[in-house]
Amino acid sequence: MTLRRVAVEDAADLAGFRRAARGLCAEGIGPEGVLWSLGGEGELFAEAPMQGASGTAAPGNAAPLSLPAPVHALVTDVVCHRDRERFALLYALVWRVVRGERHLTEVASDPLVHRLELMRRTIRRDRHKMHAFLRFRRIEGAEAERYVAWFEPDHHILDSVAGFFVDRFASLRWSILTPDGSLHWADGALTRGGPGRREDAPSSDALEDGWRTYYRSTFNPARVNPTMMRAEMPKKYWRNMPETTEIKALIRGAPGATGAMLAQAPEASRKRMPTAALLRASGIAPGAEARIDTLAELAGAVRACEACPLHGPATQSVPGEGAAGASIMLVGEQPGDTEDLAGRLFVGPAGAMLDRALEEAGLDRTSLYLTNAVKHFKFVPRGKRRIHQRPNTGEVNQCRWWLMHELNLVRPKLVVLLGATAGRALMGRDVAIGRERGRLDLPQGVPGWLTLHPSAILRTQGEEGQSRAFAMLVEDLRGATALADTLGPGRDMVDELGGALAAQ
Repeated sequence: MTLRRVAVEDAADLAGFRRAARGLCAEGIGPEGVLWSLGGEGELFAEAPMQGASGTAAPGNAAPLSLPAPVHALVTDVVCHRDRERFALLYALVWRVVRGERHLTEVASDPLVHRLELMRRTIRRDRHKMHAFLRFRRIEGAEAERYVAWFEPDHHILDSVAGFFVDRFASLRWSILTPDGSLHWADGALTRGGPGRREDAPSSDALEDGWRTYYRSTFNPARVNPTMMRAEMPKKYWRNMPETTEIKALIRGAPGATGAMLAQAPEASRKRMPTAALLRASGIAPGAEARIDTLAELAGAVRACEACPLHGPATQSVPGEGAAGASIMLVGEQPGDTEDLAGRLFVGPAGAMLDRALEEAGLDRTSLYLTNAVKHFKFVPRGKRRIHQRPNTGEVNQCRWWLMHELNLVRPKLVVLLGATAGRALMGRDVAIGRERGRLDLPQGVPGWLTLHPSAILRTQGEEGQSRAFAMLVEDLRGATALADTLGPGRDMVDELGGALAAQ
């Protein structure tokens, strides 16, 4: 029997496979009559090739195949595998399905289905490892902030994970380099590039201490199992992950740390920490709070804060940023997922929305001071994602001490309250955006302006609703700016700061 050769790319050539499968089925050529060649290689005993990915043969003109959704999903996953037989196995599946076995994928005991499902599991495991173990590092000295990561996947999964990284790091400029190809994300556009080299990615950056701190804080010495750790985190990924430098020391110290945990008396749950304990947890000696004279000193103290349980799950605390003496201070709720990883305010989707609104309102972000009512990211894990959770009153009150210090050092003419949590932090009560939106007289003696948080716009249903909400935010920012232009210099907040300390 003369065999038909089908040429496809030696990668996740889903489009080429589809075209070839359509043509082969249309001609009635079964799996036993096909030789699949990868990357243009030749085969003995074959006719002229029927090209799948780049050729001009008949398959491209064949009618689409009607395949059940589970079959389509299985093909989409397994085509990423590096097994050289994958295209032959997938065509055998397609052939049987179009010949009447519509529910073939439900027969787990079928040898073909069983093998393909094992391959799919391998692909999903490889994607999970890329999601979990890829680390971006900042390019130092670059004109525009940019991050690069090197990764060596086991299979052709690069294109299939692109959406995950675009969604999670939409506000950053980044590149992912692999031996098979590269992805580049900048200014809302994703481009595909050729193979990368390890040496083109930085070997370290200034953010790596954050990863190490996060890993140490989540390490449970009582559950150390080196065999399982190696299975879940293969050593091939270690050199790309800064936190792995901590593993040996943490394992060596695990017995002693476990004993200390067992010996420690249970601690009563607390909603708020007294001022003295708050200062100690932040590395501030008693009485030294009066010597925090600059925003840089305050930011350092905020970054060291371990005063409430939120510091444990969070990657890092995120202090305010901007110039002392800014006329307008913006107060949001808390860092989001992107902010928690980057250590900067308003750099995620809500930050992009705020930047748009500031631009339309004629405000320069660099002339403002931005901060949050709560300095750590509060979230609930849901699968691979971290879902934002609104801070409660106790957590807002715990962080209020930092906010009052910021007010005292910045001395703004006016404070813009972005959302109900910011309103709660400064008004000392619940606020209703719909009813109280606009100018407020804050208890601290500083004029305020209450408006919605940019994230509320993102949660609004429908394009028309989002447009209306965005217009409200721009209108409020313009109103706040006009009011600030009529006000005198900001006032000293020492009395209010003392009150906040006494209230702790």
